[in-house]
Amino acid sequence: MQEDFLHYIWKHKKFDFKKLKSEAGEAIEILSVGGHNLNSGPDFFNAKLKIGGQLWAGNVEIHVKSSDWFLHNHEQDKAYDNVILHVVWEHDTDVFRKNSSVVPTLELKAHLPTELLNNYQKLFSKQNTWINCENDFAGINDFTLNNWLERLYFERLERKATTIETLLQESKNDWEAVLFKMLAKNFGLKVNGDAFLSLASSVDFSIIRKAQSNQQTLEALLFGQAGLLDADIQNAYHQGLVKDYRFLKQKFQLENNQVLPLRFFRLRPPNFPTIRLSQLASLYHEHQNLFSKIIETKILDDFYNLFKVNTSTFWETHYTFQKESKLSVKTISRPFIDLLLINTILPIKFCYAKQKGETIDEVILELISKIKSEKNSIIDAFNTLKPVSKSALQSQSLIQLKTEYCDKNKCLQCAIGNTLISGTI
Repeated sequence: MQEDFLHYIWKHKKFDFKKLKSEAGEAIEILSVGGHNLNSGPDFFNAKLKIGGQLWAGNVEIHVKSSDWFLHNHEQDKAYDNVILHVVWEHDTDVFRKNSSVVPTLELKAHLPTELLNNYQKLFSKQNTWINCENDFAGINDFTLNNWLERLYFERLERKATTIETLLQESKNDWEAVLFKMLAKNFGLKVNGDAFLSLASSVDFSIIRKAQSNQQTLEALLFGQAGLLDADIQNAYHQGLVKDYRFLKQKFQLENNQVLPLRFFRLRPPNFPTIRLSQLASLYHEHQNLFSKIIETKILDDFYNLFKVNTSTFWETHYTFQKESKLSVKTISRPFIDLLLINTILPIKFCYAKQKGETIDEVILELISKIKSEKNSIIDAFNTLKPVSKSALQSQSLIQLKTEYCDKNKCLQCAIGNTLISGTI
């Protein structure tokens, strides 16, 4: 038995709440279960109960055993003086407030439907399974599943918004600067994401604004801060970048000692940091007010056009500074733009609208629903149980479900888990 399960039972009144009696024999009538407290202090605030015909308003504390009250030292804590009912699975001792008065106790064990308890035990008894509901996931009705996945997607957006809000504070509410940092991080992908973010953070965005009118100047700034211009390489393009970077470094007193080293190992050449930095420079060279354009854009194809940029000419025949390669125009691909939309553009749009007090949930949903589903081990595993991921809406939601609920055994806070326990599948 878990305390979380008892919280769930009390919160949703999943027990026979008629003809309840306290351990002292007093009749209990539940007028309001109170608000669930997820922080320190009693488990439910502002409950309204009739105990022995007397109306009470106060807090409810829940434990597996009555003696857990003393185990948690509640008798010494003033926060528990206003507890009007102690709800337990098993009553094994009376508990007292600081003034020595007995706290009325309700034992739930006898009031719980057998089916509900069996469903709960069945769900949490799974061993050596990928997720607790692995054998039942396919049977969840589409209405319940789709509604829950939509909610999970916005949960995931809220989590990403936290990062954006932190960057916004650091940049003194400069949305263009925040966008640049978020885009830089995602241009670096998983391997170089942190390094690209450290690079973007090493330069005040006002310098990016001044440099973006000239693509080579902007490339010199990015490559130089990344430490990619330190080697002695004898080609005109590299030497031109070195010259431009030396000027910029002196003019703006640039430092790059906090920039993390870039990695090329085990990357496909199109994802080399040299290629991604050149594409990032091209994007900012072509679009002087990128943030405004992103906020104004609402159609998916328009985003694909906005981000359809190439590297500079040198990188059409190179992946590194030293070695020439076969001619290849390196345009940002649609799958890569999809990643930018999922991880940067839509969270930025969501966060900006939230700050402005606007609601753009429908716009966000329409866009994310048209983006192809991601492919990774989590998505593949869910699709094996039930072919559920048809777009990035579902794939993002399933990642949130697995990492924030399944992996943490938070089935009682999950719509799927609730359905299985309630037997309403």
